[in-house]
Amino acid sequence: MVALRRGRAAGSGTSDPALWLAVGMALLAALSYVLIGLEVLGVGDLAASERPAGIIVAAAGGYVLGGLLILLRRRWLWVVGAVVNAMVISMFLMGYLDRPAVLFSPGGLVTKVVQVVLECALLYLIVTGAHRARAVS
Repeated sequence: MVALRRGRAAGSGTSDPALWLAVGMALLAALSYVLIGLEVLGVGDLAASERPAGIIVAAAGGYVLGGLLILLRRRWLWVVGAVVNAMVISMFLMGYLDRPAVLFSPGGLVTKVVQVVLECALLYLIVTGAHRARAVS
């Protein structure tokens, strides 16, 4: 029998629920931005000039790339992702604090709820060091 650090089963690094939650939330954030771009998710009273397609594509692409990078199980990547994600949430809140129609729009709520869950999952992975689960004899 093989003893394991932190009591994890062999191969559990690939089945860590927090890891897959983070990946899923990143991909869901990307999908949310695509749906905003397609005008399926509304963003309050924002005019088309206030939501340029380039920003939406960059945000969606960034979350897809970030979601895939989570799978590399590198703590420094999780830290970078958590910092960037926190900046995205903060910039949104600072930019639209005086516009509740945007803050509480379907697009605003969905993206921020998903991003907050993503942030929590990343922080959990960073703090617990989930990337270090290795078999020891």
